[in-house]
Amino acid sequence: MYIRELSIVNYKNIEQAELTFSPKLNCFLGNNGVGKTNLLDSIYYLSFCKSFFNAVEFHNIRHGQEFFVLQGNYFRNDADEVIYCGVKKGKKKQFKKNKKEYKKLAEHIGLLPLVMISPSDINLIIGGSDERRKFMDGVISQYDRQYLDILLKYNRVLLQRNNLLKQFAAGLRFDATTLEIWDDQLVRLGTEIHHKRKEFLERLMPVFQHYYEMISQGKEQVKLIYESKLNEHNLEDLLKEALPKDRLVQHTSVGIHKDDLLLQLGEYPIRKLGSQGQKKTYLVALKLAQFEFIKELSGNKPILLMDDIFDKLDAGRVEQIIKLVAEDHFGQIFLSDTNRENLNHIVEETGVDYQIFTIENGTVIP
Repeated sequence: MYIRELSIVNYKNIEQAELTFSPKLNCFLGNNGVGKTNLLDSIYYLSFCKSFFNAVEFHNIRHGQEFFVLQGNYFRNDADEVIYCGVKKGKKKQFKKNKKEYKKLAEHIGLLPLVMISPSDINLIIGGSDERRKFMDGVISQYDRQYLDILLKYNRVLLQRNNLLKQFAAGLRFDATTLEIWDDQLVRLGTEIHHKRKEFLERLMPVFQHYYEMISQGKEQVKLIYESKLNEHNLEDLLKEALPKDRLVQHTSVGIHKDDLLLQLGEYPIRKLGSQGQKKTYLVALKLAQFEFIKELSGNKPILLMDDIFDKLDAGRVEQIIKLVAEDHFGQIFLSDTNRENLNHIVEETGVDYQIFTIENGTVIP
């Protein structure tokens, strides 16, 4: 699977672009702030129905304009497919496959598997637990079409239970029967989500360790630890035990929405002890493991977007990543960099079909 052509109108700082890509390697070259990342983000958008960076759609429309349009022509399962997205201020987002609009955007997730490696991934290390839950949920949703639906249902039930707890605190009579209805749903959905997350991480861990060892050339050991109260207790008991506290704080204090993923270098959190190069290596290895995992389960090689990944890495680690990219194991790759020498070196090392695009102030030059 790969994207043949991309059409962009008014997406962020890109006024208009019509691009034809190589099915193997595509490089975006330019200074910081000229639009390289926005190009990668437009490809991400067509896979996930949203920006990697901006949740507010208004921020994705070019300044002074009223809309943006993205259209990608893909080759998938021996056939051509056209994915269209149109966003206009004050209007509902339009997302179409082969001119047929989706009833729910969730129907599209997983159709075009994609992995993005970006400097903002550092939030997985330095950010809160919600960032790491988002990572787990995002990967699982790409290969398990039911998971996203279960997660959305869990969040709706959680909202209802929290609203009920607020009503109790406001003086409404305590209604154990209604609370039990929401608890039963929370237990059923939360237990299933926990099982899927645990299974995912057990399978991801050895692949992640393999990639980290390759890039670091065996210099460090790494671990991922899934932290969840459901590892030791069932959710039904946890909810009953936490009820007095929940009524006091007026929200649900236990459940899979409190899970976390501990990222360790040796026996210690990489957040505290890792150098910039070690953190970058950790994130690249984690995303390559994500690629491997989705590829194995979906049967398709995800599109791989690599935004400015060589910064803060020593020459040895850069060389190892280039060797990995050179393998036929990966499908279509998009790279962005400010350094022409980096890209020339990659092109020479890989020896695959490629395209290089220069970006200047939102204008893309093949």
